[in-house]
Amino acid sequence: MKLPLALSLTLLLVGCQTTTEQQDAPELAVTKPSAKPDDTHQVLPKPTAKPKRIVKLTPPPESDLWQVIEQGFQLEEINNDRIEHYRDWYLQHPDYMRRISKRAEPFLYLIVDEINKRNMPLELALLPVVESAFDPFAYSHGHASGMWQFLSATGKRFGLQQDWWYDGRRDVVASTNAALDYLTYLNEMMDGDWLHAIASYNAGEGRVLRAIKKNKKAGKPTDYWNLDLPKETRAYVPKLLALAELIRNNEQYHMPMPPLKNEPRLRTVNTESQIDLAYAARLAGMDAEELIQLNPGFNRWATSPLGPHELLLPIENAEQFEIALSGVPKSSRVQWQRYQIKRGDTIGGIAQKFNTESSVIRSANNIKNNKIRAGKFLLIPASAKIATAKTVAPVKGQAIKPNQVATTHLVKSGDTLWDLAKKYKVKPQDLTKWNGLSKSSTLRIGQRLKIYSANTIHINTVTSELAKPMIYTVKSGDSLGVIAQAHKVSIEDLQRWNNIDNPRGLQPGQTLEIRVADAR
Repeated sequence: MKLPLALSLTLLLVGCQTTTEQQDAPELAVTKPSAKPDDTHQVLPKPTAKPKRIVKLTPPPESDLWQVIEQGFQLEEINNDRIEHYRDWYLQHPDYMRRISKRAEPFLYLIVDEINKRNMPLELALLPVVESAFDPFAYSHGHASGMWQFLSATGKRFGLQQDWWYDGRRDVVASTNAALDYLTYLNEMMDGDWLHAIASYNAGEGRVLRAIKKNKKAGKPTDYWNLDLPKETRAYVPKLLALAELIRNNEQYHMPMPPLKNEPRLRTVNTESQIDLAYAARLAGMDAEELIQLNPGFNRWATSPLGPHELLLPIENAEQFEIALSGVPKSSRVQWQRYQIKRGDTIGGIAQKFNTESSVIRSANNIKNNKIRAGKFLLIPASAKIATAKTVAPVKGQAIKPNQVATTHLVKSGDTLWDLAKKYKVKPQDLTKWNGLSKSSTLRIGQRLKIYSANTIHINTVTSELAKPMIYTVKSGDSLGVIAQAHKVSIEDLQRWNNIDNPRGLQPGQTLEIRVADAR
C-alpha cells in the first residue's frame, strides 16, 4: 500500500441482511442494466510486487493492520460494472464507513490473526463488513445472527453452542473460527474457487452447485460472474471485491482513513466457573456495558453454569481482572437466593418468576425430575435485571452514587442538556461532568450520552438499546406508523434508531433498523 492503509472499517459496508448502520445507507442492490449474470469482465494480472504469502503479525509497532491485510490478498483483481457500483458507493460515504471501522477496531486483529494462521486469503477479513457491518449483535429478518450471520442450524453444524445462556453465533472468537471452518469446507467443495466458495457462504453450497451444473449443461461459462444466482448473492461478492480494491489502491482513490495498529487489543481470560457479568466488569475495572459489547455471546446476566467460561477483555484490564478474580471463591461469583416452595408451585413456574430455566434450578438443587415439595427450600441464581447489569464503579471527579445505574441516551433532533436533565431527573451540571461537556456544548444527533440515575430505569428503556436489530425495506405506501404497529415498536423509537427528522420523508427502497427480541 502506498498510503497508510487506514481503511479503518471505514471501508466497511452495511451487512447484506443486517447492520445497525444501514439506516442512512441506500439499498445496495445492483441497479445498472448491464449487471446481468452474463456480464463480461476483465481479469487483471496480479502485481508481481505482491506475491501470495502469510504475513506475520509481528512487524514493528508502527505497522498498519490494513497494510498487513492488503499484503495477504490472494484473490484476482477484477474490473467490472458490478464492482465499480459498490466501489463508488463506498467512496461517496466515507463517514458511514468510518463509523463501521470504529466498530471493527477491537476485533479485526483477532480475525486477521486467525485467517493468517490458516493461510487463507485476507480478503475474508472483510466479509463481516458485507455480512453485518461488523456488528456482533446483528440479527436478520431471516434469523441469522452475529458478526458472521450464522443461521441456527449452520452454526450448530460447525460447532457453535446455542442455549438459554449463550449463543456462539454472537461470540466473536467462536463464530470467527466457525466461519473460517465453513469457508474452508466450501473452498474444498468448489475445487479451490474462492469466488464460488464465498458465494456459497451467502446462498448455500447447494444453490451454487445447481447454478454451475445448469451452466455446464447449457454450454455456458461456470465462473461466478456468469452464474444465475439470487440478487443478494450477485451483489455479495462484488461488495467484498470493491472493498479489497479500495484497500489495494488507496493511493489512487484517496480514501481518508485513520490507521489501525497491528497489535492485539483484546485477550481471552478463562474464569473457570460461572460469573455474573456485572460483577466481572467491576473486577476488571470497566463499564458493564463495555464488557457486554465485547462478549455478545452471553444471552443472560451471567455466563453459563456449564461454560463457556471465557471472557474477552481489553489487554489493559485483563491482568487486573485475573488478580482480582483469584481472590474470589467460585461460590461467590454468582449471587444466589433461597426460595421456599409454596403449595401449587412448579419448577417451571418458579423458573419463570425468577427469569431463569427449569434446568438451572434442577442442576443447582440436584433435582433429577420435576417433583418438589411445599415448605422445602430451593437455591436460585439471583437474576440481575438488565438495568442492574449497567451498574458501574464511581468515576473519579463525577457525582455518581452507589445506588445509581448508567444508561445511554442517543441524542435526537431537538434534544438539549436542560430537557434531558429534566427527563432523567438529574442535574444539568452532572450531565456535563459525566460526558466531558461544558454548558455551552452543542449536542450532535446520534451522539451517545451516559446518564447515571437511581435504579428505577424501566427495563424496556435499557433493553431497547441492546435488542437485536433487523433491517426493514420500506415499501410503497408505508408510513412510520404502519411500520411501528406491524413490528410492535413506537414511532419515536423508529425515528431515534434511524435518525429520522422528517417522518414524512420515507422513500420506497429505503432501509430502516428495527430492534426486536432475538427469536430462538
